[in-house]
Amino acid sequence: MSKKDLYSTLGVSRSASADEIKKAYRKLAMQYHPDKNPGDKKAEEKFKEISQAYDVLSDTKKREMYDQFGHAGAQGFGGGPGGFGGGAGAGGFGGFGGFGNQGGQQTGGDPFQDIFGDVFGEIFGNARGGTNTRGRRQQAKGTDLRYTLNISFEDSALGAEKVISFVRQKGGKEETAKLSVNVPAGVKEGQRLKLAGEGDSPAGASAGDLYVIINIQEHPLFKRNENDVILDLPIVYTDAILGTNIEVPTLTGKAMIRIPPGTHSGQTFRLKGKGFPKLGGFGSGDMLVKVLVDTPHHISSRQKELIEELAKSTESSPLVKAFQEKVSQIMRNRK
Repeated sequence: MSKKDLYSTLGVSRSASADEIKKAYRKLAMQYHPDKNPGDKKAEEKFKEISQAYDVLSDTKKREMYDQFGHAGAQGFGGGPGGFGGGAGAGGFGGFGGFGNQGGQQTGGDPFQDIFGDVFGEIFGNARGGTNTRGRRQQAKGTDLRYTLNISFEDSALGAEKVISFVRQKGGKEETAKLSVNVPAGVKEGQRLKLAGEGDSPAGASAGDLYVIINIQEHPLFKRNENDVILDLPIVYTDAILGTNIEVPTLTGKAMIRIPPGTHSGQTFRLKGKGFPKLGGFGSGDMLVKVLVDTPHHISSRQKELIEELAKSTESSPLVKAFQEKVSQIMRNRK
């Protein structure tokens, strides 16, 4: 694989969305495809580079590994022991052979078709069969299908096995299929799970694939930021002043958190390892508990008397005192 930055190869930023990456790839693929540049070696090399870049950046897990570990991380998904496929053979792309087949078994077919699959069917109109880039006849392929799978916030954190039911074509007839889908722990919103060969299967053609798109339901308490879980924790103002211990829910149970005296609103406490597991088995994120000091709208007459008495004997708090000093300094400078 070229050591050039993959995002630069496609001309996109590191924060580019999946749609932006796909659009950039299509534009470059149309420009450099060998069928449009016969005999042009430079165009063919450029075509390989953008295709390798797209192969990594279009896959959520491979992209995460590349973002963390660079090219070494991306190559972890290629051939060799523990990889997803063997070498591509002569004229291929090394460790990128055979991603289009279930279980990662390489068929020895055209490496361009192995890597690009449906995208080139959409660009050049040959998804149902035709001549490939090396002049050989491609096998017709059934339509790929999409299925949106709704899962709970907890399921996205812990992983789950879900049974789905959908309609597909098989041998020219419609059938209702039921499949078991293993949702990995740490899966993210919009992530795509590929079930190879589970799409439409017309007579005389190989089966298409089924893509299961993950949709995570909102949680009443938790929010997600990368692999961290965010929890807003409201506390009464007296607990913020005096300090307290509060039991909070986590993704897998509950935990006790210590609120020290003098805690201010917005202060965040971290529970290590209580967040989402990182895809690939590299540890877990944390749980961030953000304190919100809840001031009552109404108080009793007795409470008001006590607070007024307290106010007479209370010095300015650190933040208020620092703010007042800055205001005074600004006013002196204006004179």
